[in-house]
Amino acid sequence: MSETSPHRCRFCDTPLKHTFVDLGVGPLVDAYVPPDDLRRMDPFLPMHAYVCHHCWLVQLPQAATPEELFGDYPYFSSVSPAWIEHARRYAEMACQRFSLDGHSRVIELASNDGYLLQHFKAQGVPILGIEPARNVAAAAMAAGIPTVNAFFGVDTARRVLAEHGPATLMAGNNVMAHVPDRNDFIGGMKILLAEGGVLTMEFPHLLRTMQGNQFDQVFHEHFSYLSLVAVQRMFAHHGLAVFDVEEVPTHGGSIRVYARHAEDKARTVLPSVADLLARERAYGLEDLACYAAFSDRVKETKWKLLEFLIRERRAGKRIVAYGAPGKGATLLNYCGVRGDLVDYIVDRSPHKQGLYMPGVRLPIFHPDKVAEDKPDYLLLLAWNWADEIMVQMAHVREWGGRFVVPIPEVRVV
Repeated sequence: MSETSPHRCRFCDTPLKHTFVDLGVGPLVDAYVPPDDLRRMDPFLPMHAYVCHHCWLVQLPQAATPEELFGDYPYFSSVSPAWIEHARRYAEMACQRFSLDGHSRVIELASNDGYLLQHFKAQGVPILGIEPARNVAAAAMAAGIPTVNAFFGVDTARRVLAEHGPATLMAGNNVMAHVPDRNDFIGGMKILLAEGGVLTMEFPHLLRTMQGNQFDQVFHEHFSYLSLVAVQRMFAHHGLAVFDVEEVPTHGGSIRVYARHAEDKARTVLPSVADLLARERAYGLEDLACYAAFSDRVKETKWKLLEFLIRERRAGKRIVAYGAPGKGATLLNYCGVRGDLVDYIVDRSPHKQGLYMPGVRLPIFHPDKVAEDKPDYLLLLAWNWADEIMVQMAHVREWGGRFVVPIPEVRVV
């Protein structure tokens, strides 16, 4: 759909006219509400994502500042055992593939609580994290992970380069989507990457997001929704070249891109890059009609979820949600799912327990409450970790409880 918009592409400055998906308005998904603050109003901000017809970057116009979103952050990566194992495997692969040792330096952007860098440290590789959230950076430093508490960009890159030296390997997991100023961020990577160095960026893949109707990936922390088509173009603009790409299963389907300085010809571009670009183009990621069709599929997914919840509640069934991630807040608020359809939410993170989900104001408890109440269904808001959750919560089946996976459409397991 084409329309008049006051917004411009955050990479190429082209006026944004074409809708990717419009979810109306929603709260800041990580603004969990304490029980003594339930009388305050949640700020509801636009959730209308666009696609740039010039560079094909899908993006959500900025509605909140990075400081509002990430200054004090409730997400700690180490909460998920599966994510820790994913990080360990990456570190093992990177050390072997790029011959990292005590003379190397691994710098992670948005390093969170040290979930990844701890594995490089264990192998004797010098490390440094750059993390904008004050509380999370403090947790990393308390765990022995040297961390610079700052938002990353050109200025931070120059300061870190002067104080610590360049990165032999620069890593970033699920940070590219969170950056409002694409050019400042990628420009900083160019500055901080060592001559002959490698950077890897891992992020949810727009192709999988669209194929799987994963509209709940859209929320205010995610300024961009990334394809290889767009990332390759942005990197090239800043003198970086993608030489390899691999698909990984995290977050409903992600890709990990490997890049180097464009002038560094030592690493040849592998066939994986052309292969994935061809698949993206064949799907239609350089065709506006492909993006227009996504909105219709989103509405169908919403309707099917509501039909299921309403039918089961009328039948007297109890439904509890598992997981309080950002995508869960988007799903619940867009679909209008509140206490009349879901009793409460459980989450393993102690940083979320005792609080309320923004917007819908569902209380968040420890997962032990599920065994006490024995609900009929567990709605998996953290559906990207469905397999891990169903193992952890296998006892639900003892009283006949079942799991509900809402994306790409309702599936009862």
